[in-house]
Amino acid sequence: MKVIKIGGGCLNGKETIAAILDLLVTRGQGNIIVVSALGGVTDLLLEAMPQAVAEEEAVGRVMDRLKHKHMLVARYLIRDDKDVRAYSRELGKTLARLERLFYGLHYTKDVTPRMVDAISGFGEKICAQLLAAILNARGSKASCRLPEEIGVITDGKFGDATALLVPSENNFQERLACRLNGGQITIIPGFYGINADGETTTFGRGGSDYSAAVFAAISGADVLEIWKDVDGFLSADPKFVPQAKLIPELSYDEAAELAYFGAKILHPRTVEPLRKKGLSIVITNTLRPDKVGSRITARGKAAPGVIKSVAYTTDIAILKVHASGVGKRRGILGEVAASVAARGVNIKSVVTSQTCISLLLSRRDLEPAALALANLHPRPYRKLEKSTNKALIAVVGKGLSTKPGIAAACFSAAAQCQVNIEMIAFGPSPAALYFIVRETDLHKAVTAIHTAFFANPACSI
Repeated sequence: MKVIKIGGGCLNGKETIAAILDLLVTRGQGNIIVVSALGGVTDLLLEAMPQAVAEEEAVGRVMDRLKHKHMLVARYLIRDDKDVRAYSRELGKTLARLERLFYGLHYTKDVTPRMVDAISGFGEKICAQLLAAILNARGSKASCRLPEEIGVITDGKFGDATALLVPSENNFQERLACRLNGGQITIIPGFYGINADGETTTFGRGGSDYSAAVFAAISGADVLEIWKDVDGFLSADPKFVPQAKLIPELSYDEAAELAYFGAKILHPRTVEPLRKKGLSIVITNTLRPDKVGSRITARGKAAPGVIKSVAYTTDIAILKVHASGVGKRRGILGEVAASVAARGVNIKSVVTSQTCISLLLSRRDLEPAALALANLHPRPYRKLEKSTNKALIAVVGKGLSTKPGIAAACFSAAAQCQVNIEMIAFGPSPAALYFIVRETDLHKAVTAIHTAFFANPACSI
């Protein structure tokens, strides 16, 4: 039995959805299908919340847009008018529950993390109901099961929850396992679970990948398939490096590092639920479903030249906290980190010296972090320095921390194209080396480093 995850990029437009459903008819029977929201729906829900707070009439408009978007797909793919009307009634009931939440926002004027999760999880729910209705109308045996019905229990952290695998697995085996059979397609919304009080808690943006991994871990599945509109992980971004190669096999750590450092193929947390079970992840391109894509396994397969990919992200900012004797002042790093975390800011990485603590942040978190530190009294630092015109490049490959010359090769390639490397971290991960460059130098730096490792046949994957 497989768990198959279908992302929003594959659920964008009625023709594309029709092709996905054709694949499910032949490849989905007996399997669990975890789905994202239709393309654009989660953004629509998030953008509608402040609108609903400001204007009551906005609630009706967003309900109309959601109904139109899903009914457009239903009318295109369901032939029988009776089945269309039946789905319309089901959709109406779900939208009525969502509408009440939006009106609650308007009256309370308070967009709490609890309410954000309760509303944003509806996109996946509506999508799962839609796909099940279409499949049933077309003669396939399909059912929609919701995480709250199955009992996918989380730690209760709104916006960034973690599934508790033991109680979730017990609930799954008790409530759903006995209902699965070889011919049925079981469709489950991704992105969320419930806390101990039964409230919706989401796994964060892109968290449907993580949801699918949770279901693979608790269901006894043989493999997790991620259906995308690409073949898998590549040795570089093809926009920068047109000759980038497909990576046929990666380890959990390599995939997680690439995802963390900018590759959009997989959510960085996807491998977490699978480690204990040792399950593989296979990336499948829905445009070429018979082509073998990237496979992610516990150990992976070593590349002759160690390096498998050069990834990057421009969603990086640096907040430098200048202070004297950082390395000898007890508690200063903890005080800085705690103050920033209290503002809900995630610190991507920290690099320290005797005179400076450099916090690597998402760009949207730079100002909140700076404000948090500016409000410290007394201030444990001399000055703050903010920088946004940067990019982070990561070189990823299992064993690079023990392979001599990797860092030197990166520095040499960057120097030859007149790129200055401003900050480097090597050692925290056995599978990744990353460094900071000016954003204007990103393209030529990635190209040069990729060439250094992959132009030589001995360094090929």
